[in-house]
Amino acid sequence: MFAGSTREHSFNRRLAHNAATMARAAGAQVTLLELSTLDIPLYNADLEAKGTPPDVIRLKEIMDAHPAWIICSPEYNGSYTGLLKNTIDWASSPAKSHPLWINGIKPFEGKVVGLLSASNGALGGLRSLEHLNPLLLNLQCWVCPKQFALSRAGDAFDEQGMLKSEAHRNSTQAVVDQVLWAAPRLS
Repeated sequence: MFAGSTREHSFNRRLAHNAATMARAAGAQVTLLELSTLDIPLYNADLEAKGTPPDVIRLKEIMDAHPAWIICSPEYNGSYTGLLKNTIDWASSPAKSHPLWINGIKPFEGKVVGLLSASNGALGGLRSLEHLNPLLLNLQCWVCPKQFALSRAGDAFDEQGMLKSEAHRNSTQAVVDQVLWAAPRLS
């Protein structure tokens, strides 16, 4: 599970924490990946030609080790963030000097992916999910049809970062449940 934001008080990081708690309560083993802990530069083919950065290899390993993910995508200018795009670009880039990662699609192929978004806007980041869907499908992921975009996110969390509304918890849980249902069947 990860959010396409590194902002300290990110709504999407909070939503990822909520989803992780729900998945653990359902018996899933969860890795909550904080992208800020990885040293991943801006994608550059010249830099890649000099060798894939070690944290990109680590990212590929983490992504590949899990049959399913949940991505919490912020919305910037009607689409997903540059951070999220950069993360996906590096993770899908072939590591030419590494025999396991020569196939760029390997960390993505057949993965079940649930999508969540949170935004202060009325659409809750829905447009970011609409753009993220075809990108993940192109990388051969199985994108779950249930998705949730949390609108007015500034008022949605309590002081501990938990969702206040039962309806929001239920919508998030529905995505978590679908990912947990699909992962063993499709992987």
